[in-house]
Amino acid sequence: MNPVRVSWGMSGAVWLVMAIMCCMYWGWPAVGITVLFGLVPDLPLIGGFVEKGRLNPDRVKLYNTLHVTTIPVALLVLGIVVLFLTGGFETGFWPLALAGVAWFVHIAADRAFGFGLRDADGSMLPVGVELR
Repeated sequence: MNPVRVSWGMSGAVWLVMAIMCCMYWGWPAVGITVLFGLVPDLPLIGGFVEKGRLNPDRVKLYNTLHVTTIPVALLVLGIVVLFLTGGFETGFWPLALAGVAWFVHIAADRAFGFGLRDADGSMLPVGVELR
């Protein structure tokens, strides 16, 4: 059992529950944003494989950029600030925060299932291995 993968899974589960609760509260528009931003990190995979399991090296940088937590955490923090400055849960602007949550859940699920970042040649790096 890999403790790094387990911790990613636990974190992802907590934020997934939060996303589901937000979707139940805000309705179908929230579901749409959650699905959209839950899929965004995998856009470089569309038609991007050169052979089984190996991503085209031209797409590795974009894939890795979309699979680090910097962007979703920044969206989440900015979104929470905007949400409370614009009226809170009742009337505030929530899409930024929910986009960050969905994106983070995607990354956490990838790590929990063993999908790490990509090496320069497009092959998958094990979870917990840092880029060179």
